[in-house]
Amino acid sequence: MKPEHAAFAAAFVLAWPAAAEEGPDVAQIHAFAAEVASQWLDDPAVIEAVRAQNIAHARLGQVDIDALDQQWRDERGETSQPLIGEVLSRPLSTALRHRQEESGGLLTEIFIMDNLGLNVGQSQETSDYWQGDEAKWQETYGVGPGAMLIGDIEFDESTGRWQSQLSLTIADPSDGAAIGAITIGIDREAVERLNGCPIARPDCR
Repeated sequence: MKPEHAAFAAAFVLAWPAAAEEGPDVAQIHAFAAEVASQWLDDPAVIEAVRAQNIAHARLGQVDIDALDQQWRDERGETSQPLIGEVLSRPLSTALRHRQEESGGLLTEIFIMDNLGLNVGQSQETSDYWQGDEAKWQETYGVGPGAMLIGDIEFDESTGRWQSQLSLTIADPSDGAAIGAITIGIDREAVERLNGCPIARPDCR
């Protein structure tokens, strides 16, 4: 791992569980959320991007949302990707890619959602554009400020890796109201390599 990744990786190793196969340890991922991920929620660039999209999407109905989500799905794998390309080229998406790269392989994906569950920015292409029908949005933004959801270790088709997803509500610092959510994919195998202890071998912990 490159030297510039060392501090970032250390935070993940300390926060990531020496977990058994049933899934991640909630307390340890909660510690990671407090130490690393929560710092991103107050980033002015994140707040401004979410605010702007909430305003731009204020009049969208479910029919419009479904149409955008279908367009996204239809564009996947195609040469022409006007919607996907526009989202991935946003400054916020560029910043999220840098954060993922800085993790040295520990992060599989980062994406930010607005108050409708539509992606505002993302480190890489996701399988869909609308997350509003999924727990990662419903149990964070839908619950309110301070909410957090830790997913089980699963194979993610978007990233092609085994990961756990950490999702958090994004709140507006001006009034504390929920305005969106963030999801961070954490790679299982990368953390195992750093710990030197495979999940399948609890005896080595």
